[in-house]
Amino acid sequence: MPELTFKQTCEMRRNYVGRTCKLHFEASPLKIVRASRQYMYDDSGAEYLDCISIVSHVGHCHPHVVHAGQEQMARMTTSAGFLNDTMVDYAKRIVETLPDKLCVCFFVNSGSEANDLALRLARSYTKHDDVMVVEKSYHGNIASLLEISPKRWKQMGIEQKEWVHVVPCPDTYRGIYKEDSDNPGLLYANEVKKMIRKCKDKKRTISAFICEPLMTVCGVVVPPQNYLKYVYRYIREAGGVCIADEVQVALGRIGERFWSFQAHDVVPDIVTVGKPLGNGHPMAMLVTTKEIADTLREFSSTFGGNPVACAVGMAVLDVIRNEKLQASAKSVGKCLLDGFRAIQPKHPMMGDIRGMGMIIGVEIVVDKESRKPAKQAAEILSYKLKEGKILIANEGPDKNVMIISPPMCFTCDNAKQVVQAFDLALAAIEQGALEAGLASLPHEQRILNIPLDILSSNLDKGLDSDSDSESSSAKKARYEEMD
Repeated sequence: MPELTFKQTCEMRRNYVGRTCKLHFEASPLKIVRASRQYMYDDSGAEYLDCISIVSHVGHCHPHVVHAGQEQMARMTTSAGFLNDTMVDYAKRIVETLPDKLCVCFFVNSGSEANDLALRLARSYTKHDDVMVVEKSYHGNIASLLEISPKRWKQMGIEQKEWVHVVPCPDTYRGIYKEDSDNPGLLYANEVKKMIRKCKDKKRTISAFICEPLMTVCGVVVPPQNYLKYVYRYIREAGGVCIADEVQVALGRIGERFWSFQAHDVVPDIVTVGKPLGNGHPMAMLVTTKEIADTLREFSSTFGGNPVACAVGMAVLDVIRNEKLQASAKSVGKCLLDGFRAIQPKHPMMGDIRGMGMIIGVEIVVDKESRKPAKQAAEILSYKLKEGKILIANEGPDKNVMIISPPMCFTCDNAKQVVQAFDLALAAIEQGALEAGLASLPHEQRILNIPLDILSSNLDKGLDSDSDSESSSAKKARYEEMD
């Protein structure tokens, strides 16, 4: 097939793809045609530094991972219903990275499937149905998980079920207990204890508590010290099991540990993981104890754990080990945190900076005193950075957190480039607000009135541009290295 023009691709997406399907930079979208390591290339050959693709864990199109998948696909690709060395070898390698009691693997195809299976296992083991979740959390895109994902309830028109119990997010920046509270970890954990007591009063019993050990969906919230230790104890005393949703943050991304729950000195009863496993190949898994696993009467997945997926998964583990990517995540993550903290004092709109390893969140606020989320400014910032060929998304409950979650091959030089571009772009936004005479306005009006010049290059304007940019030839070197 001949390659479609940018305009044709946009028109066909409008005609054949669901209108509600998310598109990055919707006001001025990118047509990405190739990628390599931490770089992505559009249809004009322009190079972008990718700070979004948490899925490409060890780098886009890593040759070792690509070769492993191609080789296995050329040999055999079939359902997971046959004995296969690749599956058992891979399961063994994953189990060896985990605490001893987590020793039984279930293979699926997505993080949503893994979390759905986690609920099934928790209920089959405890003989109860109720689930406790953190406010503003999200655990998957299927019906059973949307019901336990408060982040989606309002926009999906979902009413909270009587068996779902929501506890406060342990956010020490804008939550009910701040960073200057005395022992915020215990204070937030006691909210869980209160909820357990309320459940008992209603004659209900918790089957499971599920949360991300590093809460990316909540805006990269790092739970305060000992929070999970207390919570896991309270949940188990109440007869429930503890599920660590590592769908986004596993396999060395936090730098300090291979699994993010290990940073909290806890051992969950069930661990789910998805995106990092396949480096873009659809695969996910759940690991649990033998006692919990044996309570499930039957389970099957046609493609979960198929030979190609497991070959890709083992290649990803090889790359993490051979290229020392966990150690790299720790050092590069420090470069990012140190860089952002260094420029923070001169930016009135730069609120909290937090994260671990290669997943960092920077809150954009109206001002540091009110801490009011500045969603519009964050969106403008994402487009300004895109103009500078750096891709960063604004996410979180209020869409005001700039989340940096690049491939693990990201370098300290890349980190310095991001911080410098961030510094300049945010300064331009802040200066624009001052020049527009908005400084004297009330907090809630100030950001809402920033001129949206950055969004003027909308989709219709982009449809007319099919030519190569003059500067793109300078970027061809890394682009051609992929061949």
